[in-house]
Amino acid sequence: MTARLIYSWGWKALLAGAIGFASCSYYTQKRPLKLYNQAIEKGLSYDAAIVPGYPFDGQAWDTLVKARVLWAVHLYHKGVIRNIIFSGGAVHTPYVEAQVMGRYAEAMGIPAQHIYYETRAEHSTENIYYSYLLAQQEGFKSLALCTDPIQSILLKRFTNRRFGSPIAHLPFVRSVLEPVPDIDPKIDTSNLKIEDFTPLKSRESRWQSVRGTLGSGIDWNGQRVLPPL
Repeated sequence: MTARLIYSWGWKALLAGAIGFASCSYYTQKRPLKLYNQAIEKGLSYDAAIVPGYPFDGQAWDTLVKARVLWAVHLYHKGVIRNIIFSGGAVHTPYVEAQVMGRYAEAMGIPAQHIYYETRAEHSTENIYYSYLLAQQEGFKSLALCTDPIQSILLKRFTNRRFGSPIAHLPFVRSVLEPVPDIDPKIDTSNLKIEDFTPLKSRESRWQSVRGTLGSGIDWNGQRVLPPL
């Protein structure tokens, strides 16, 4: 089977899986609400949340990344998380995704000293890997992944198998975010842009990009599992 055929099959399978998850209320609504309620009822609190990035076009933030950031801000004010690691480099646009998200979070009241930036990741698995390394460096002992419900499910196996310390999943709950006023702060992005930028699609083939999403670009240094935090 050629690489092109493998890519074609793999891409369709991923797309079909995502559509299937999106159409299932358990994964998009019931599971996120259950995890959130458990965290609130048990008084759980994590040293930091990992928030994966999303492309920014320089004009307005996408509704998906907006929901991720709003969710992290909500969990911070609830005391469920004490710090936020925004993860993502300049991948598809010249703007560094982590820094854009952090700028929005600051505009919504998160103190700068509680925001951390991971700017190397170009794929979702790398968001987790590099953020975990940053957490080790900063001395954090507990982590939660705060993202959308679909990405949470797609990364669940990865977070369960490759890290010595557990990474809790707290995907955003739409019903909790719906009452939040439509917040659209204006931020200065003039210094968040990479010069001489080359987008990922010009550096990787489609097949390489799919493999990267599955973690092929991560150097584990011979380790199957990263050490505990």
